[in-house]
Amino acid sequence: MNRLQVLLVFGLVILACEPTQKPHPNYQYLEEITISQLQHGYAEGTYTIEQVVGDYLQRIEDLDKNGPALNSIIYVNPKALEVARTLDAERKAGNSRGPLHGIPVIVKDNLNTADMPTTAGATVLRDSYPPDDSYLVKQLRNAGAVIIAKANLSEWANFRADMSSSGWSGMVGQTKNPYVLDRNPCGSSSGSGVAASANLCAIAIGTETNGSIVCPSNANGLVGLKPTVGLLSRSGIIPISFTQDTAGPMGRTVTDVAITLGALVGVDSTDEKTLASAGHYKTDYTAHLKADGLKGKRIGWLKNIGGYHAGVDTLIKKAIADLRAQGAEVMEVDFSMDRSAGGSSFTVLLYEFKDGLTKYFASLGDKARVHDLAGLMEFNRQDSVELKYFDQQLLKLANEKGTLQDKEYLEALANMQKATRENGIDKLLKENNLDALMAPTGAPAWKTDLIDGDHFLGGSSSLAAISGYPSITVPMGFVDVLPVGVSFFSTAWQEPTLIEIAYGYEQATKHRKAPTFIPSR
Repeated sequence: MNRLQVLLVFGLVILACEPTQKPHPNYQYLEEITISQLQHGYAEGTYTIEQVVGDYLQRIEDLDKNGPALNSIIYVNPKALEVARTLDAERKAGNSRGPLHGIPVIVKDNLNTADMPTTAGATVLRDSYPPDDSYLVKQLRNAGAVIIAKANLSEWANFRADMSSSGWSGMVGQTKNPYVLDRNPCGSSSGSGVAASANLCAIAIGTETNGSIVCPSNANGLVGLKPTVGLLSRSGIIPISFTQDTAGPMGRTVTDVAITLGALVGVDSTDEKTLASAGHYKTDYTAHLKADGLKGKRIGWLKNIGGYHAGVDTLIKKAIADLRAQGAEVMEVDFSMDRSAGGSSFTVLLYEFKDGLTKYFASLGDKARVHDLAGLMEFNRQDSVELKYFDQQLLKLANEKGTLQDKEYLEALANMQKATRENGIDKLLKENNLDALMAPTGAPAWKTDLIDGDHFLGGSSSLAAISGYPSITVPMGFVDVLPVGVSFFSTAWQEPTLIEIAYGYEQATKHRKAPTFIPSR
């Protein structure tokens, strides 16, 4: 190889490590902007809601549809600018609906929106307009938020195939990680995570059954909050599990997540799980954004959840040192979840998915293309896209289950909750006099693989997910150029405590960095 060839190759290598898209000067102000900063800009007349919404829509066009082509969005709201103009008029008249007034939000495409289709990423629901908004979408609209788009997700919230790629759906294909484009965004709230991280919105809404908020937050350098099951309504959300499902906010700061959470809460008579939240929820969680929120907190480090990545192990030790420097007591806690709990949870998910999805199809009335899992599987077999890469084994297994009165279901439900609550989180907190537990959220993002599926090394979501208890993940640093997070979790309704811990840690460390769309690593 001559000198010219060497220089040429070297130049190509350098270019391959550079960002593929430069910020557009007209929307550069949106980079890492917070909800409070947006509200300040509105108040000062620096920009209007219509301008901000338009600039976010342009970012979606430039970064999601073109440029690095993140592919995090399924639908853009055609009425977003119209809504923005209405909210501008309200503000001009001296009327504000609260801290989310005029704030652009992207929601995962398993939340019903009457003005846009709701698909769960599945082609069988293409152009499926539900009869009404989901409860949470109504809450957002009533709070003045502008829903500008719906995010891609792992199809059926990652409950379809034995081996699948997180962030892939039949609707639009594979979502890319904005830090390194050939890396996986994790799922199933992959599009929500990418959209928030790439500054395509101010805040995003995801859903979680087990890991689907915290894992994409980990992979995309975000704060992600999975609330106590029942704190937020699931009405109008395409379900997996009545027992484990919850929505939650995903954002770039703990403050933005706390603000958004306050707008989402409320008792909903159509979701009986929310009845238990009465007296526990707050409409304003910002009082718990305390700079000294870590002082005096007792946190148990689940040391056994780790060992799957040396870089993560190094960062969690640094995180512990940072927590202690801010006045927290951190102690090692020896605990391994009963192995039967995971199997019991899977059994419960199969039963509840069959029951919940059948009810969802029924809610669509005559417009539904299929009415049950058997019809869905047959549709997929006839579709040119749905089975191109992945099977539908989980649909098959769910379809073979009976009703929610079956002994197998009831025993599995009781076992998983006892193992993760009474003999799990509650026991650990009580015996050690702890405010919360902690563990690394997960490994750095793996390379996306549409042949062999996900290469998941490890994570800490299951204990909080199966118990139905809250967890929050916060960026704790980078392994090379890939972000990873630390998770804090506690018993039911302890979101205020977790927000105090997360905010104290975030303010002391400030690990969040915006992605730069590196092609490969």
